[in-house]
Amino acid sequence: MATGRVDKGMTRYLAHPLICRQPMQPDLFILIPLFAFIAFVYSSVGLGGGSSYTAVLTIVGMSYMLIPTISLTLNIVVTTGATFQFLRNGHLRWRVLLPLLMASVPAAWIGGRLQLPETTFQLLLLLTLIAVAVRIYLWKDPVFDLPSSTAFRLAASLVIGAVLGFVAGAVGIGGGIYLVPVLIMTGVATTREAAATGAAFILFNSVTGVLARASWTDVPWKVLIPLGVTVALAGLAGSHYGSSRWPSRTIQRVLGVVILVAIALLIQRLLTG
Repeated sequence: MATGRVDKGMTRYLAHPLICRQPMQPDLFILIPLFAFIAFVYSSVGLGGGSSYTAVLTIVGMSYMLIPTISLTLNIVVTTGATFQFLRNGHLRWRVLLPLLMASVPAAWIGGRLQLPETTFQLLLLLTLIAVAVRIYLWKDPVFDLPSSTAFRLAASLVIGAVLGFVAGAVGIGGGIYLVPVLIMTGVATTREAAATGAAFILFNSVTGVLARASWTDVPWKVLIPLGVTVALAGLAGSHYGSSRWPSRTIQRVLGVVILVAIALLIQRLLTG
């Protein structure tokens, strides 16, 4: 039953070194500077870094039940400020965002409520990280000339929103790394509008996913508080000192190495059982 899986997962959670040790033991000493670097660099080019947070937590062996909650919460920390800035500067286009949210928010709730077995979670996360790696290393950002009818754009927004929302709730990857280039390539939004839509999209889905998961699993405050403060400060610094120094694609390819390592480890774990 689902309850048995939750109890088993919580046993692993309580036994995990990041939980049962004092907050500033070596594991957090490693995670804090690493997450600070990720947040600083990604925020400097207008991204959140959720895929890298998830990959790092997978590499260090964090309980699979906690990875989405931690990654989604850090997404909220990073994207709240970005969404506010984009909204204040007039870059957020609700006509683009709302159709996506119509499908993504319910899907994120469903994904967050699912109490997946560990193997199923690892397989879903593996497929998601592989898609991220393909996006970073192989996708050449072509331009698509899609039908301009309102019905087609609405249907496309609903499908994209539903898929990315479910992934956000289930594995903790907000989906901005997929959504932003799609909006730009299809001509739906300018670069700034796409970034604004991506930040708000991640924010709404992350909040929904965290609330859904909080209904059946505990929030790991001993990990979240130091990492959340770290990401918030580093994200502000990256946004302030950022942006034109490093191309977005270069940043993604450098930090994508973390995702490749996580993919290798997940494959090894799935094969060895």
